[in-house]
Amino acid sequence: MRADNSPHIVAAARSRAAATRERAIAAVRRMDAAGQPVSFDGVAREAGVSRSWLYSQTDLRAEIHRLRERHGPVASAPQVPDQQRASDASLLRRLEAATARNRQLEAEVRELRDQLARVLGQQRAAAVTSSGESRSPRQQSVKTIGPC
Repeated sequence: MRADNSPHIVAAARSRAAATRERAIAAVRRMDAAGQPVSFDGVAREAGVSRSWLYSQTDLRAEIHRLRERHGPVASAPQVPDQQRASDASLLRRLEAATARNRQLEAEVRELRDQLARVLGQQRAAAVTSSGESRSPRQQSVKTIGPC
């Protein structure tokens, strides 16, 4: 019969859990003392634990929320360096170019609609005059062209 090793396994698991908890608490304290923004992702990285484990620890979760609110929101995306930012003048030029292109396309669409209406009108007139004598008024089909 095998020896029951379960007490040793349970003790090792408790020891690992206590060490994990101590690492997480130490990471929160270090980050707060250094003035670093405290977030679940940062604490998880610093302590070497998973974020899901942090969320499952109600006291640690409450402490991280408290510290996060005290320090303000954490910037989620890195800021673009000043040299790479578009100037106001550059943005204004881009807007002006887009507006001019939009006006050009609107004029082109208007012209194409007018051409289409003329061609469809000519086709309808040709169809009515050529088939008007051969069919009775009941047989003529009426096609209505709506606004383009």
